[in-house]
Amino acid sequence: MVDLVPLAGGVAVTHSLRGLGPVLAARNTFRGRGFVAVLDKKDVLSPTDLPRGVVGCVLDQSTGVSESAWHALTTALRRNETVVAVGTDKQLVELVTALPEQLSTALDVVPRRDLTELDNGPYGLLHDSVLGYLGTLRQCGRWHLDWRRVYARQTDAGLAFTLLRQRSPVFVDVLLGPGSLGRCQRHGTPVILP
Repeated sequence: MVDLVPLAGGVAVTHSLRGLGPVLAARNTFRGRGFVAVLDKKDVLSPTDLPRGVVGCVLDQSTGVSESAWHALTTALRRNETVVAVGTDKQLVELVTALPEQLSTALDVVPRRDLTELDNGPYGLLHDSVLGYLGTLRQCGRWHLDWRRVYARQTDAGLAFTLLRQRSPVFVDVLLGPGSLGRCQRHGTPVILP
């Protein structure tokens, strides 16, 4: 993060929700209209790359149910729209328990995982706090990279990631941790092997 602070001074803001739209699209989550609630801190920028017809917001659960994002979430659930909540396991449990039962059953919860937390699912999104969303666990049971936006390579120090469409700042060979790469037999695309 020190390298991201502007030379003229000021605050370094990362777009930690970068890539959320493409990885949700790879899950075939939305068909038409929908709503995405990302459970995070209030200072996180809202998702900007969601599919057409999908609205997103950042829901900070520490602020309580008076927040406008909470109102938007419950309204979308009452309209029977496709509603997805993305967050850590703890955040998702807190959200489901805070919602009325008839609304919580319609909510699609998707856990966010970093490289050291990869499991066998049945679903999840691969996330890094600086690089954003890097891939998804697909129906085949493998962690697929968003290979149109993200390139990964194995190094002696672990997996290094490059964001192919990020220009300012450019993220090249960012080391995130241990793991190995493979190719999905079913889809023919790069996967991360936990």
